[in-house]
Amino acid sequence: MPDQPMEAGTSLETVRSRCVEAGQEHLLAHWDRLTIPQREFLLAQIDSIDFDLMSRLHAGGGFATDAVALAQRAQPPEAVLLGQSYRGFSAKDAIEEGNRAIAEGKVAMILVAGGQGTRLGFDLPKGMFPIGPVSGRTLLEMHVDSLRGAMKRFGVSIPMLVMLSPATDSATREYFEINDRLGLRHDELFPFLQGSMPAVDATSGKILMESPHQLALSPDGHGGLVSALTKSGLMHQMRQRGVEQFFYAQVDNPLVRACDPLLVGYHRLVQSQMTTHVVRKRFAKERVGNVVQIDGRTQIIEYIDLPDSLAEQTLPDGSLKLWAGNIAVHVFDLEFLHQVAGLSDSLPFHRAFKVVSYVDAQGVKHKPSAPNAHKFERFVFDLLPAAERTLVVEGDAAEVFAPVKNADGAPTDTPADTRRALSRLHASWLKDAGVTVEDGVYVEIHPLWAWDAGEVRDKIQAPGTITADTYFA
Repeated sequence: MPDQPMEAGTSLETVRSRCVEAGQEHLLAHWDRLTIPQREFLLAQIDSIDFDLMSRLHAGGGFATDAVALAQRAQPPEAVLLGQSYRGFSAKDAIEEGNRAIAEGKVAMILVAGGQGTRLGFDLPKGMFPIGPVSGRTLLEMHVDSLRGAMKRFGVSIPMLVMLSPATDSATREYFEINDRLGLRHDELFPFLQGSMPAVDATSGKILMESPHQLALSPDGHGGLVSALTKSGLMHQMRQRGVEQFFYAQVDNPLVRACDPLLVGYHRLVQSQMTTHVVRKRFAKERVGNVVQIDGRTQIIEYIDLPDSLAEQTLPDGSLKLWAGNIAVHVFDLEFLHQVAGLSDSLPFHRAFKVVSYVDAQGVKHKPSAPNAHKFERFVFDLLPAAERTLVVEGDAAEVFAPVKNADGAPTDTPADTRRALSRLHASWLKDAGVTVEDGVYVEIHPLWAWDAGEVRDKIQAPGTITADTYFA
């Protein structure tokens, strides 16, 4: 079968030369038995590899600074604490500023939905997992409906940019189309694909093959956001649209209020480049990132990198010294992301030692029983120390954080936990309006019926008692 060139500059000869020079010629070992479409697919994958970067990563370069060493110097972050003003600005000031920015079309939402539902025993993208305590709405529906509630509240169209991974891309796009984009217009919903990184043999540094025509790839982490926004053209498109801030959240936390005016407002008032929402940790080694201050810069130390002796430090009142837990809700200035997009070292890589199945040069499939490969990813929170101006804002966990991470039966962060948290939050809104909700009853409020407690008060004309599961829609 004759060699098939891809396009100018990506012929087989060019790719083969690059592979040989990088010591990765095994990537073409199965060439002679591939079909033309398979050859084109493989050439495109290989052509996208930065072999110099892969070599540096295998040699141990380009990684995040030793987090344990950093933790020795960690201090609590300067933060906007619950119920307190900050630099002369009150929560009321922040909400008014956030409301104004949203109404003027200056805010877009980024939703990260690249995860599969594997840990939930769910064989579809996690965003399609049903979580509404009464309605059964999916995680994606919860976020889109919250955004639609904001659009209704402020009378403005707000773009939602949904970052997908190769594992969730096609299924999620199909889900959106089948379900009429969950009520969003074509110019309001923008799915885009994050990048991938090859997995390499931990000993040799050889890039592994998933099949004879396909590399063993894994998503490049939520830190791939910056390059994915740029490559997709969405950074430029949003700038042209007049967007100044991105509100960022992850799909597994349905308590997030889309484009939260409080967070956006504080971000704008203090001219922050990157703002992060935190909650007080429930216990010292809770499985959340620790938001800290190190040498005058805001950083996040993952719980696995924080020694017990430091995690358990307390203040004179007995509270945790390193109290601020990352909930993966941020506000970014678009211009800040545009700036760091041009800096190749703005986000370091993190390396994970994993089990990766592969096909060898002889075509034999291997399924290791122990970790054999390194995967590389970037984390978006590593942008914090790159920012000149950051802000940390404390939220009430009962109102902002109930992630779906583990299957029912696990100690924490289960679907049952999340449904209870959603129902408790909505029950508190109803009680504030004078409604009695009987114990054990689930309630759920659709954001188009009421986006917050204030709208619930406006809706309730004759307070009464709710005795059965109820969905307000």
